[in-house]
Amino acid sequence: MTGFDYVKTRREDVRPIPEKQVPLVRFILKWATRAQVAGFRASKGRIMNTFPGGYPVCVVTTLGAKSRKPRRIALIHLPLGDDKLLVASQGGMPGNPAWYYNIKANPEVEIMVDGEEHSYTARQVSASEKAELWPHLCSLYPDFDEYQARTDRDIPVFRCSR
Repeated sequence: MTGFDYVKTRREDVRPIPEKQVPLVRFILKWATRAQVAGFRASKGRIMNTFPGGYPVCVVTTLGAKSRKPRRIALIHLPLGDDKLLVASQGGMPGNPAWYYNIKANPEVEIMVDGEEHSYTARQVSASEKAELWPHLCSLYPDFDEYQARTDRDIPVFRCSR
């Protein structure tokens, strides 16, 4: 069981990421993301604009929590009206992705979609808001349910408003 009533996937139905493989998975994600961000930004979103499965991508620019240098990450584009949602799932790995800490320290972000970049302020949603948003998130990317089932951590969700 996951401990989250809104998660439909059962833990026992999810293949865990073996602890020994977590560093390799993080390494691959890091380099794949760098390549995708470079292609996406250079083409203003015309190429490298989807993840496997055809899910649309956005590029989020944060400021490093310590360095204050710009950091970019490709994430699944999750619109909600004029707002954008960001899910720090990292495939259901045990820890939060680095960008989570950047946004917690510096909630002002830039999000590029379809070649246009806009400024947003991110805030982490409450547990009840996450439960309300969960069906919408899973309608846009069904694997989020599996990711939450895979991990004991409460995967953070941010709502970004202009």
